[in-house]
Amino acid sequence: MIVSPLDILNPVFHFLDWIIAEWGVYLFLVFVWLSLIFIAWIIGGGLRRNIPDQPHSSADLGIIILQNRPPPLTPPIIIHEYDPSDDAWIKSDVL
Repeated sequence: MIVSPLDILNPVFHFLDWIIAEWGVYLFLVFVWLSLIFIAWIIGGGLRRNIPDQPHSSADLGIIILQNRPPPLTPPIIIHEYDPSDDAWIKSDVL
């Protein structure tokens, strides 16, 4: 004889159908309140591991204030246009 899983689980399904039909509203309210409590527990840090005997390191927030210093002075840029007549004295001295 082959026993089907549905034959074994039919009483369980009938029981769950009866519970939901008779007590469904109250079960819903209980599950809503339990889920709210569970969410508050998670947000409060309930899922964090508490590992004892571990050195805890913390980072502090530091503010560094730097003085505004003027930037270093750059040498001035000299713009000079080339004038060939200025080189005339070089040619006369060489010859």
